[in-house]
Amino acid sequence: MNAPQALIEKFQFKDGREVTIETGRLAKQANGSVVVKMGGTMLLATVVANKEANPGVDFLPLTVDYREKFYAGGKIPGNFFRREARPSDEEILTMRLVDRVLRPLFPSDFHAEVQVMISLISYDKDVMPETLAGLAASAAIAVTDIPFNGPMSEVRVVRIDGELSINPSLENLAKADLDIIVGATKDSIVMVEGEMKEISEAEMLEAIKYAHEEIKVQIEAQERLAARIPATAVKRTYEHETHNETIREKVWAETYDKVYEVAKSPSSKEERHEKFAEVLESFLAQYSEEERAEVAGFAKVYYHDVEKEAMRQMILNEGIRLDGRDPKTIRPIWSEVDYLPGAHGSAIFTRGETQSLTAVTLGSVKDANMVDSVAINYDQKFFLHYNFPPFSTGEARPLRGTSRREVGHGNLAQRALEGMIPAENPYTIRIVSDILESNGSSSMATVCAGTLALMDAGVKISKPVSGIAMGLITDTKSGKFTVLSDILGDEDHLGDMDFKVTGTADGITACQMDIKIEGLSMDIMESALNQAREGRLHILGELLKTLDKPREDVKPHAPKMEILEIAKEFIGAVIGPGGKVIQQLQKDTDTVIAIEEIGEIGRIEIAGTNRDKINDAIAKINEITFVPTVGEVYNGTVVKVMDFGAFVAIAKGTEGLLHISEIDWKRTEKVPYEEGDQVEVKFLGYDDRRKMKLSRKVLLPRPERPESKPRSERPEGDTQAPSEN
Repeated sequence: MNAPQALIEKFQFKDGREVTIETGRLAKQANGSVVVKMGGTMLLATVVANKEANPGVDFLPLTVDYREKFYAGGKIPGNFFRREARPSDEEILTMRLVDRVLRPLFPSDFHAEVQVMISLISYDKDVMPETLAGLAASAAIAVTDIPFNGPMSEVRVVRIDGELSINPSLENLAKADLDIIVGATKDSIVMVEGEMKEISEAEMLEAIKYAHEEIKVQIEAQERLAARIPATAVKRTYEHETHNETIREKVWAETYDKVYEVAKSPSSKEERHEKFAEVLESFLAQYSEEERAEVAGFAKVYYHDVEKEAMRQMILNEGIRLDGRDPKTIRPIWSEVDYLPGAHGSAIFTRGETQSLTAVTLGSVKDANMVDSVAINYDQKFFLHYNFPPFSTGEARPLRGTSRREVGHGNLAQRALEGMIPAENPYTIRIVSDILESNGSSSMATVCAGTLALMDAGVKISKPVSGIAMGLITDTKSGKFTVLSDILGDEDHLGDMDFKVTGTADGITACQMDIKIEGLSMDIMESALNQAREGRLHILGELLKTLDKPREDVKPHAPKMEILEIAKEFIGAVIGPGGKVIQQLQKDTDTVIAIEEIGEIGRIEIAGTNRDKINDAIAKINEITFVPTVGEVYNGTVVKVMDFGAFVAIAKGTEGLLHISEIDWKRTEKVPYEEGDQVEVKFLGYDDRRKMKLSRKVLLPRPERPESKPRSERPEGDTQAPSEN
């Protein structure tokens, strides 16, 4: 049997690198499958969509899964079972990046289950796979008859030495001061996420525009490939929703004005939801039990549309928001530090009805988070975990482990703060944000609380960071739009954009943007960024009222840290056979000691809560790693006395011979010391046999030389001058 003939499309980046998209050879029972290849990196993407929607499903049940096969890089998984297990945080973050662009591009009335699976099947260290995942997913859908308002693609934009480029190698990524992933269709930006080193709003817009031009090339390649497949010409028909226009008109006519009045009256989230529910219940009360069973389902769908439109028109026409604010006003803020006596640093940050309780824990290098994947393997010394319990929104629902959303929000806050941790920071730092209340932008509350908790812990952050979530309401008919600062949960749900921006007083450090409408102009985006800066600076000012700089020292119960560097050859001596020396040292000094070999040096990290005990540990390590310096004077201890001199220890395990001739300038007949005596000596170097030479007499005043007498005055027989010795 001959192998099937593949269909292949190619495109090139501006720098000449080539990408191929192939279909028709692998995974042919999936609705669509492609292999995307760049260099030695290959991704296999498949998509399957059910023909019909499951009963009662009124949303899009889309699953995007991204997995890295360890064989792709010639590695065996390091876990106990030696097989790929649950997805790593890095894989989950890639899933989210793809999902957030795909999801809004499916028709709103398409409710069949869709599963997109992306696998890294070959890895090239010069090509980062996650930058190709969005392209692969979209191309897999493009070659099918699945209804989809794409294609789309994603690129990673970096700036290195002032120059923008896309999809860098891992090595070059480390040099960038701007790193964002942009997802877009040919006409619209859909998603932006990334981190920066305090860049301006104008610089960020420039990077987004640059990305969009590169994305258009990738979309055209997908369109060319799809055009070669007859099955894509006509998309499948479906009917996943039924409607009743009579009920729709009745709901709008009888509830819109009432909903508008509720929306216009400032209220809390709970109070507002109760009033909205009362309006719907009042509408349904006109029907009998039998009629209600038939009408209720339609009425709830149309009533949601009424809520959305009433809120949007109220904001556009009157500039009034659900809680009574104008578009630019930030909700009331209060914050507090040092709330948790047991934590190394803590803070509460509350903005409106959103609250984060955040704690900082300081640890040693042994507490670092090990990151292990096909592409990377390193110890992460700064990480943030974000928890979103159901009580924070007044719900009772099952706890099923850390959600993808929690991983994504935690990663955003981590990147916002990470750039402010000084390179010389000796600690492993873990931040935990527990969201206690949520009504909009809990990830930005995490950034604010994280800043305060770090400063409370005595971590010398470079600058404080704050964050804000921006929203957008647009009306395509009138052309009106309103940018909203510090959005509520309802404004996020019913609005057109969720744009989170974090930064210092000097620039942006991270962002995350999801756009729910097509054709968002750069003018609107620029307006949102400028308004975000105003709000961000206001929030930053409120933070600094609580704590304006890091504490001078860590808390008394927090670990203190000292770093030593020793010559590489002493690492074994400090560890000892089977770890005996270092284990005893930790036990004796109540410290945690970690050693890392870096090039030709050994980096020793000593952590403990008692500085005196840390100093004891340092002194003992210095003894083990002691190397005498020629010309230095040491206070030694006599350890052995011989006829020809004394052996003197100038450090533990380091001793040399003080020869009898080096004790004094005058002739010494007998060594004048006993074991245990203290004697000050100078290290003169080593003899031919690499034995240490010590001297005491060079530290004593040298006797004056006697003047020579004229020959005529010398005794008879004395023909030599006096000896100088």
